[in-house]
Amino acid sequence: MAEPWPTELRLDKDRRVLTVTFDDGKRFALPAELLRVLSPSAEVQGHSPEQRVTVPGKKSVGIVRVEPVGNYAVRIVFDDGHDTGLYVWAYLRELGENQDTRWQGYLDDLAAKGLAR
Repeated sequence: MAEPWPTELRLDKDRRVLTVTFDDGKRFALPAELLRVLSPSAEVQGHSPEQRVTVPGKKSVGIVRVEPVGNYAVRIVFDDGHDTGLYVWAYLRELGENQDTRWQGYLDDLAAKGLAR
């Protein structure tokens, strides 16, 4: 069975939510803050779990634009200048399906490190 494929990416008018719809009918509204702090970039993820960075202060981040990368991903350009993450379809799907858990993990990391959104 083929992996679900995105059929639509829609940025809301205030540029703070990217909605991704897949060909199996699933739709996920992904906040810009979540996308930014969980960017798949090496700058955020590092090259190992020990190098992963908890990114604070992105509560008001917005999306400037979403750029296609081949037929497998998008580059999201944020208004804080971050633009190095390539969001492959499977990662966008995973973020959507596990949004609550991933968000809570981020909030827990912030709290443990004494950082703020």
